[in-house]
Amino acid sequence: MEVLTSENVRHAVQAALAEDIGSGDATTQATIPAESTARAVMVAREPLFVCGLALAEAVFRELAPEMKLQRLLDDGKRADKGTVLLRAQGSTRALLTAERVALNFVQRLSGIATLTAQFVEAIRDTRAKILDTRKTTPGLRHFEKYAVACGGGANHRTGLYDQILIKDNHLVALKDALPNAVAAAILKAREQFPHLEVEVEVDTLEQATQALEAGADIILLDNMAPALLRQAVALIGGKARTEASGGVTLQNVSAIAKTGVDYISIGALTHSARSVDIALDFEHD
Repeated sequence: MEVLTSENVRHAVQAALAEDIGSGDATTQATIPAESTARAVMVAREPLFVCGLALAEAVFRELAPEMKLQRLLDDGKRADKGTVLLRAQGSTRALLTAERVALNFVQRLSGIATLTAQFVEAIRDTRAKILDTRKTTPGLRHFEKYAVACGGGANHRTGLYDQILIKDNHLVALKDALPNAVAAAILKAREQFPHLEVEVEVDTLEQATQALEAGADIILLDNMAPALLRQAVALIGGKARTEASGGVTLQNVSAIAKTGVDYISIGALTHSARSVDIALDFEHD
């Protein structure tokens, strides 16, 4: 599971605040006295799975280290509409200036966690696991993969360095290799990086057979209809793990999972998740 480190959080928060504040929050500085204090609550405006509250806390504390914060729900927990997620008390200026950046993080990451949870629920009666991909927002990959885990999914490779994944374009580039592109690619990968797992993307049963015979650890069955997926899973027979990918939706994910694949990877978890509705409301005495 992807984890959040204090260093990653600090860098992301500082960059986001610098982008938003620039030379200063002109509106707040012009209208709010420096000594003013206030209380605010972060509230779910729709049912959701929570993620990113540590980032919100870091945003507030970056602007006002003395800010009093109370987290009322842990990441990965379900929240009904109207649930208070976080309480904050301190500088009014800091609350107003931090509001949008704090909400952007929590709305985005909670949206990913919520969508992931929907996919996980759709296949709960199967043994398949939902995986994310590298289709993430540049600079936010660690956070978005953490959000997938908060929604009950599992993390695929973090980047290009921690697993071999031989894709279609690698195979095209090796089209003249012997005995075939799939076997040649696996052999080269094993020689150069013996400590890494090797996965191969295939789109035919012939390629699946080649990957199996060459000793792939995982065979990615790309854009295969459920009937072809069943054939591929039967052909592989548990001698390698299987992953289905391509065109996965909430409407067809159950049928894909029931073919017997081990994993289902879904780029939409991170590239198409909707930011959920969360508000920061000031409280009145």
